[in-house]
Amino acid sequence: MTAVAFQADAAPLLNVEGLRCVFDVSKPWLNRVLEGSPKQSLQAVDNVSFSIPKGETFALVGESGSGKSTIAKMIVGLLRPTEGEIRFDGTDITKVGNAAEMRRLRRRFQMIFQDPYASLNPRMRVDTIIAEPMRAFGLHADEGAIAARVAELLRLVRLDPADGVKFPHEFSGGQRQRIAIARALAGNPEFLVCDEPTSALDVSVQAQILNLMKDLQAEFGLTYLLISHNLAVVRHMATRVGVLYLGRLVEVAPSRQLFTAPRHPYTRMLLDAVPDLAMSGRQRLPVQGEIPNPITPPSGCFYHPRCPLANDRCKQERPPLVASAEGLVACHAVAEGRVG
Repeated sequence: MTAVAFQADAAPLLNVEGLRCVFDVSKPWLNRVLEGSPKQSLQAVDNVSFSIPKGETFALVGESGSGKSTIAKMIVGLLRPTEGEIRFDGTDITKVGNAAEMRRLRRRFQMIFQDPYASLNPRMRVDTIIAEPMRAFGLHADEGAIAARVAELLRLVRLDPADGVKFPHEFSGGQRQRIAIARALAGNPEFLVCDEPTSALDVSVQAQILNLMKDLQAEFGLTYLLISHNLAVVRHMATRVGVLYLGRLVEVAPSRQLFTAPRHPYTRMLLDAVPDLAMSGRQRLPVQGEIPNPITPPSGCFYHPRCPLANDRCKQERPPLVASAEGLVACHAVAEGRVG
């Protein structure tokens, strides 16, 4: 069962169904012939389905290598999925063949990247960087209107319009991320994919950027897909959370529900790894093992080599993603009532 059934009461702006992404990681053909080695593939994303209604923030969390950024890149068109559908406002963007139609769709969703310095052209002035989407999509007829809109966007992200004549290296990390947000908003999008938007910033600056993003969401009715491994950021921002493990969704739940009563053992392990600043004295399980090699993943439930509740069924049978009143979870231990 997919996340659509769980979120059927709201029309989704983005609907992802059965998304898969497989990379060929084989050695070159001649090496395979000489060494007698087979072709190898890496399944980075495996049958992932979720939906995001308008105005919501949906977060994807998980350890490094779980497939979060791969999903983000497929949604914005930087990677082509091997299988599955990505429906934006009812249109499957993986099947759009008309360049003009794809151009109109692309204006409606943008991406905020992890490293604001790497994502900004160091040879371009800030006003040129922010104006680039407007020119690319033909949103304004003359340069005067573009300049006025650039100044408006800089004020919107709490920067001075006079900063437009500067270059990215003249700003701090937090200021550069504000510029990246202004550039993302320049095309008047409805949907933003935020790939670790604060991980490259100092902790003191992270809250400012997150609060800015929430203010912009409330003002313009934006919809966010938030990619993060920082659970404090997710708790502050997300309406719903999807937990990924080795390319598979293992739990989807409203943010409050997930943080107060996590169901999947992997979700519990992630939350137990967060420092207990309140010193509640709650028993916490240490992180067990490491994420497996995605080229040769375990059989059955991918998490079973690290799970304290695993049994023989977990080693042999892949658990389906099952819906309930609390959300979606893929775990035999939950289905059998072995999770307290």
